[in-house]
Amino acid sequence: MANMKTFPIPSTYFAARLKPKWRDRSLSGAMAAILLLAPVMNPPAAIAKPAEAEAVVRVDRVRLEGLQDFIDGVVAQQIATREVAGAVVTVVHQGKVLFTRGYGFADVDRGVAVDPQNTLFRPGSVSKLFTWAALMQQVEAGKVDLDADVNRYLDFAIPPFAGKPIRVRDLFAHAVGMSDLPYDEKQWAKQEPYQAFLKGHVPARLWPAGGEISYSNYGAALAGYIVERVSGEAYPDYVERHIFSPLGMTNTTFREPLTGDNAAHMALGYDLVDGRFKAKPYERYSKIMPAGSAAATAPDMARFMLAMLNGGALGQVRILTPESVRFLESDSIANAPHLPGMAHGFMVARPAGPRMVGHGGNTADFHSYLVLAPEADFGFYVSMTGGAGSYGARTELSNAVIGRIFPQSPTPRWTKAGAPPPVGTYRVNRRDYAKPADPAGDLKLSARGVHGVQIETKAGKSYWEQIGPGLYEQVTGARQGGPYDQLEFYGPPADRRLSFASQPHVAYHLVPAPVSRKKR
Repeated sequence: MANMKTFPIPSTYFAARLKPKWRDRSLSGAMAAILLLAPVMNPPAAIAKPAEAEAVVRVDRVRLEGLQDFIDGVVAQQIATREVAGAVVTVVHQGKVLFTRGYGFADVDRGVAVDPQNTLFRPGSVSKLFTWAALMQQVEAGKVDLDADVNRYLDFAIPPFAGKPIRVRDLFAHAVGMSDLPYDEKQWAKQEPYQAFLKGHVPARLWPAGGEISYSNYGAALAGYIVERVSGEAYPDYVERHIFSPLGMTNTTFREPLTGDNAAHMALGYDLVDGRFKAKPYERYSKIMPAGSAAATAPDMARFMLAMLNGGALGQVRILTPESVRFLESDSIANAPHLPGMAHGFMVARPAGPRMVGHGGNTADFHSYLVLAPEADFGFYVSMTGGAGSYGARTELSNAVIGRIFPQSPTPRWTKAGAPPPVGTYRVNRRDYAKPADPAGDLKLSARGVHGVQIETKAGKSYWEQIGPGLYEQVTGARQGGPYDQLEFYGPPADRRLSFASQPHVAYHLVPAPVSRKKR
């Protein structure tokens, strides 16, 4: 990330990143007996880092003890007002599962309530975290070089752009410089395995890899294919043998469609039609399997969080070295000079106070979010199904948990004179460039007074106030304690850009105003 300047943005941006304190923990009873011992390998020099001072951020005990009741209240309100049909939440802290809660219905028509221990939800792109862990296992084994051209590990060619190949580390950062594609099976005439899809639908290269971040499902699926190629194991077999089974995640799979007990315990996806939930068939994302096809229970997701918070180990089982976990959670690159960017696979949710990394996931039917605060040894996972409003409900609940456990104060407002913001229409860089841009998805920015900006989208309007040169903080919809989203204008005059702290995986570019032609 760029060097910080002295204008008044949150002090947390200037804090040095503190490393988590890894702890050795053990499981007891039957759980320990079923776990398989995984080999421990020394990390290659590319990811090995010198030991740093350890730090622990303490979580307020009162806030933590009241968290379950707090979440119960938030979700009850969301079921009433935000089209939530069913949800699961699990919270972990200091090596333990604090609680796992289920809400609403897994099957509305049959009146089957969500079982917090056994109902499966779709994590969506949170599934990518398993893929990044699998790829790091191959880095540890010396079979993959982070700085190698991805073509070294493929049986087809990804073309370079401006003479630069895509490196393995560019996959982790979502900095592959590619067009995006639709991946819902309904978008395509034929179904085919993800390996064939990757080979037959290489997205257009648009800018050099390692530069601007633009979220890439294709890149994440490519990471899974590299795992498959170098390990000699089919991707769903690999993650089951080397991640899920060792951690005791017995109800997590990338296989579609589900079978057996997993199918029987799967929550249904829904549309909201004329005010009623209408069940939908099981979604298929097999074209990009490693990027988002997983189904999992909340307890399984808790096991994964506990392992990541413990430096890659759960009980006597280790799936990653502490160095690999630190790499996954450490900064890679950022689009905006003064806002959080990407870690390696994870997104940076907060750079400090405490540092938080996580990943969201959205299928057509399910909306999920996983957050880890390694310095506080705290994490949570939420997944929801329902109508379109459940997408926003997922984000609202996640922000409510963060704001309660790690509250912030609004940033002091900037009152000095300066250049006006480059307002206008901004368009996201993540899209299918083979198709005409859809103006309905654009952001329309206008100045409000000397130090305010209004953003209008198809979802509504929001208001932001200035906190530094080119930096603004959201006022509309911000709850007490935060988190308070921020935006930054940056880029050269010929290519003005905009990024949000809450969206480190994309950037928005100013759309040039149309040139008017005078009549003669």
